[in-house]
Amino acid sequence: MRTVGAALAALSFVGVAALAGCSGEGSGDGVSQNASPASSPSASPSPSPASGWNPKPGSVAAVGDSITRGFDACSALADCPEVSWATGSDSLVRSLAVRLLGPAKAVDRSWNHAVSGARMAQLPEQMALAAKERPELVTVMMGANDACRDSVRLMTPLADFRASFEASMRQLRAGAPKAQVYVSSVPDLKRLWSTGRLDEGAKQIWSLGICRSMLAEADDLGPAAVARRDAVQERVVAYNRVLRDVCAKDRHCRYDGGAVFGFRFTGAQLSPWDWFHPSRDGQARLAEIAYRNITAAEPPA
Repeated sequence: MRTVGAALAALSFVGVAALAGCSGEGSGDGVSQNASPASSPSASPSPSPASGWNPKPGSVAAVGDSITRGFDACSALADCPEVSWATGSDSLVRSLAVRLLGPAKAVDRSWNHAVSGARMAQLPEQMALAAKERPELVTVMMGANDACRDSVRLMTPLADFRASFEASMRQLRAGAPKAQVYVSSVPDLKRLWSTGRLDEGAKQIWSLGICRSMLAEADDLGPAAVARRDAVQERVVAYNRVLRDVCAKDRHCRYDGGAVFGFRFTGAQLSPWDWFHPSRDGQARLAEIAYRNITAAEPPA
């Protein structure tokens, strides 16, 4: 623990994705925070004849950023893919792959191509790698790093975000034309700020340079700071619209309906090392949300 302070100082140099719940704005549709992380339906529903969606895919490939890599969930400044919501093996998390395939099959039939610090511009390369696995399902959680920059000016332009996501889908279809795709919404960074600013420890960690576009000077409620945070929030909502719209054009793609954006994560579901990434419990909640949406007969509204 004597080295944790020094380790956290390096966070200002690490490009990583943020996680938070929602303020009720934008495309989030909300999920009960009282649901058990380990709970799952006793039986998966049959796919809708109209959609042709298979709720029981036999393999899973994950693409994305530090959230999908389990960054800061086990120790400071380190990936921990075994607790990944998408493909991890941790028994407390019960990842999406474990819930769909069972622990034994998940080992050989799931792959994690996410990269900590990645932005949407890097997604096409990850999709190309995922396509080589010929998976039946690909999970996508990407976009928080595009909004979570050192300044509002540095956020990824909306047109570039869209172009990169469209290119990613083309890359996947070139190698895996029938793979199903599950797209998670970008988490609500403003909710993270509004929750964490009440905790002195969180603010001290954020002051090291984490997600400055939203979290810098957390106690500043002046007009400039409010406008800066609102600009980030508007961009996240716009990113989620892009994810929804691009996904809707692909018959094998399902968007989460804003479920991740809308989930109200608490301090217990965030990493104790950075008050920023999901803890094991937070990863379990993400797995639960994904499992519920993927096994549903119809996509989220």
